[in-house]
Amino acid sequence: MTILNTVKKLIPKKIFKALQPGYHYIMAWFAAFFYGFPSEKLIVIGVTGTTGKTTSTYLIAKTLENAGLKVGFTSTAMFHNGNREWLNDKKMTMVGRFFTQKMLRDMVRNGCQYAIVETTSEGVVQYRHRFINYDWLVFTGLYPEHIESHGSFQNYKEAKGKLFAHLRNCKHKFMNDDKYVVKADSGMKKIGLERVKKVIIGNGDDDNVEYFMDFWADKKFAVVSHACDKDGAENVQCVEYGNIEVSGAGTSFDVDGHKINLRVLGTFNALNAMFAYAVGLVIGLKKAQIREGLEKIEGVAGRLERIDEGQDFVVIVDYAFEPNAVKKLYDTVELIKHGKIIHVLGSTGGGRDVSRRPILGAIAGKRADLVMVTNEDPYDDDPQLIIDQVALGAENEGKKLNQNLFKIMDRGEAIKKALEIAVKDDIVLITGKGSEQAICVANGERITWDDRAVARGILSNL
Repeated sequence: MTILNTVKKLIPKKIFKALQPGYHYIMAWFAAFFYGFPSEKLIVIGVTGTTGKTTSTYLIAKTLENAGLKVGFTSTAMFHNGNREWLNDKKMTMVGRFFTQKMLRDMVRNGCQYAIVETTSEGVVQYRHRFINYDWLVFTGLYPEHIESHGSFQNYKEAKGKLFAHLRNCKHKFMNDDKYVVKADSGMKKIGLERVKKVIIGNGDDDNVEYFMDFWADKKFAVVSHACDKDGAENVQCVEYGNIEVSGAGTSFDVDGHKINLRVLGTFNALNAMFAYAVGLVIGLKKAQIREGLEKIEGVAGRLERIDEGQDFVVIVDYAFEPNAVKKLYDTVELIKHGKIIHVLGSTGGGRDVSRRPILGAIAGKRADLVMVTNEDPYDDDPQLIIDQVALGAENEGKKLNQNLFKIMDRGEAIKKALEIAVKDDIVLITGKGSEQAICVANGERITWDDRAVARGILSNL
């Protein structure tokens, strides 16, 4: 790939931009060809949306695994090739075409029946979804994000829409009784095999769900937290849930007359779990199997992950980096009995949605007792400028510098100060990176990092 990068640098930017669609398409085909078009040999589930993708991917994967099925997945937090699971150290959700196709090939070799691919709008724009034969698509919800990258919310929505349009071009597969995809070239070979339906599963409570449900599919499911209005919802089956409750032990909710007790915190995780529930229904799992599978899951790396080294206060590391996600995080942690809330946060550089910086600061300034604004992933931007812009939002909500608002460039020092200040029953939130394995700084340099490991190290020495 180094040769390709060199060639790209030699081509004038205007010309390369015009050639980009063709370049991305050819590279997508070549990657799939090189690894033998592995998605044709798996049932592929694509998960997309503004938030909840990673947790939904993980909950789907573990629910299926707990039902005895073999699953691989790629996500922002983790990778699993069917035999081995490891943290995503790529600083990218939908990694390059060759990596993704190789992962799918490895899943085939490792005997997987299902592959779950967390699929982003950026990935779709670069054709990373092309030559992946998706079977089921999960839409988690949509609100403004990546606007500076896409140009507008409409462009962002339409980028995701291209994934759903792609579903119609994905040929049907056949599987045997053991849920393995089987090649069936002739009509005779198809006898006794099950034709895998193309399915869309959507967040029925989202304002944009109709746009995605309007795309073609053999079958459609809407996950809703209320009684379903079937008017105008032709070919859509509703899956209803409700009575969500959160405690320090996790999240519970009702579905199909039974209560599911997740060990995962967060009211929004009831919805993420329901996507796994709906996938289980599509596969044909028994409802009791799905419930039991969900209740065995202990948590997701870097998503509302509690760090416990025996301290008498709560420490939570979470990936939330965008205003709506941070608000939802507060909605959850405020339900836990607590003293002060101490929030360590920053914002990403590299031209990524600059407008959200003061908004993030304002949320923390309004809802936390103490705010530590620190470095996150500045890329080539001035990290101090980012910190100042986030801190300004907190100041506008009444926080006073060096009293209940601190600007600390060194992320480790910011985490340390927060943990040293915390007393019994306080909550320390460390957001923005979750289980990410690096801080991205200028000139493409990456500094090895893990908020969870840093917090554990500091706590063990307090």
